Parts: sequence; C-alpha cells; structure tokens
Amino acid sequence: MSSIKIECVLPEKCHCGESPVWEESSGSLLFVDIPGKKLCRWNPLTKAVQRMTVEAPVSSVALRQSGGYVATIGTRFCTVNLQDQSVVTLATVDKDKKNNRFNDGKVDPAGRFFAGTMAEETAPAVLERHQGSLYALFPDHQVKKYFDQVDISNGLDWSLDHKIFYYIDSLAYSVDAFDYDLHTGEISNRRSIYKLEKEEQIPDGMCIDTEGKLWVACYNGGRVIRLDPETGKRLQTVKLPVDKTTSCCFGGKDYSELYVTCARDGLDPDSLARQPEAGGIFKITGLGVKGIAPYAYAG
Repeated sequence: MSSIKIECVLPEKCHCGESPVWEESSGSLLFVDIPGKKLCRWNPLTKAVQRMTVEAPVSSVALRQSGGYVATIGTRFCTVNLQDQSVVTLATVDKDKKNNRFNDGKVDPAGRFFAGTMAEETAPAVLERHQGSLYALFPDHQVKKYFDQVDISNGLDWSLDHKIFYYIDSLAYSVDAFDYDLHTGEISNRRSIYKLEKEEQIPDGMCIDTEGKLWVACYNGGRVIRLDPETGKRLQTVKLPVDKTTSCCFGGKDYSELYVTCARDGLDPDSLARQPEAGGIFKITGLGVKGIAPYAYAG
C-alpha cells in the first residue's frame, strides 16, 4: 500500500469552498466559494488562480461541451465565460421561494446538469427544513423538477454503467441511490445505501472512482470516506487537518489525485487557530485508486 499524502496546495481561505471539478484541457481545478460569490480556476503547474466574482452565491460549476462553463448562481442555471467574466442566465427555479439558493450540482453522462436547492442558512447547516428541490437542466435548456422536500441538496454522481444515480440530502445523514434511465433522465426506486456514523457528521459532496466506489466528504467530520455502494460498507477513512470538508473530485493528468474543498465559515477563533488551512484546497495522493473525467453539459 502506497503511503497517503495530504497537503494544502492552495491556501485560498474560502468561506465555503465547494464543487471541485478537474478541467483536463487546461490542466486546472475549478471550484467555487459559495458565500464569497467566487468562481475560481487554479493551475497546479503555473500556480495561477483566475477568480471571477458574481452577484449571488455560486454553488456549483461544471464544464460545457461548447466551451466555457455552466454554474448555479443564486437560483439560476447560468453559462459562465471566465475570459470576459460574463454570465448568461439559462433558467431560474424556486421563484416562489425568495430565501432559496442552489447548492451542489453535477453533469450526468448524457450532458444534463443536475443541481438541487436549499433554504439560505442562518448559520452553517442551520436552515428552514424541507424547502429545497432537485432539478436538472436539459441540453435544450428545459428544466425538470424531480422532487421537493429536500433539506440540503448535496453530493451527486452516477454509477459506472450509468444505471444508478447517487444522491445526498445532507440532513438525512444518508447516501441514497435511485435507478437511473440515462436515455430519459428518469429516476426511481429511492433507497439508502449508507447511513453516516456519528463521528462522520454531515455527508456533503461526493464523487466516484474507477472501481465504482463512492468518496464522500464529511462536513464537520474532517474526513473523506470511501464507500462500497453495493454492500453499504465503508472501505476507508482519510482524515484531513480541517473540520469542514465539503466536497471532492479526482484530478491530475491520470485522475489519481483527490482534490478536497473545505470551509472556514462557522469556525470559532480557537478552531481557526488550530486549522489555519481551513478554506484551502487539499490534494490527497497515494490512494491507489483513480477517478473518471467529469462530464460536460451538452447545451
């Protein structure tokens, strides 16, 4: 077993860093700072960081097949151009819920951009319950609503054969699975495949590896865990030197590096002094597994 190495590669001090996505074409990592209203692209080789500030909380970013990116900003699905810093709204959701915003999002293997909403927090993980919904932006810019009554819509990914959709509603403390129809985007037969243990705290962002196992970042748990979705067993725990781990993705030239985002908001001065790297971008190497390239929005 190779030895695991954990390092803070970018001391960004995000309020709440989220949505890490590897962009192979530029050899860069995309990520957002939700309350900081920032979308960032960091190149590990040149160390350059491009930052773009938008007018509302930006909660997820994804690649777009035709170039540039898509992102969830406030309650809007948008296209984003980092070069000229422009934002174009494609669709708006939750118009009847003034207090809502999007949270995590990811593109499915057919190029649909899935993302869910939640009520704006009064403190980290403190919010009005059951206000969120799960949506997908189809390539034709039509929006489909899948279900509501969500607390904090969070991590999502698809099985390697594209027949299962994995999803986290954080305050259910569960990783769930649905049967997935890639052709239509329909989901059915919701079930829990893993219930988090007390010390694992709150399940947040998630990604899959080439062995079909799930990696889940545990908010307030200071760790990422590797799960077998078929047996429901936890296979591995990797602890980080920060408490508020939020999401993870594989990247690097062969997708063997696990990048982890985290938050500083909600940490008291003592906790911040103990974890000065909170809000930074972490890289974990030596895991012995690889991830898959992210899908790009087809619209």
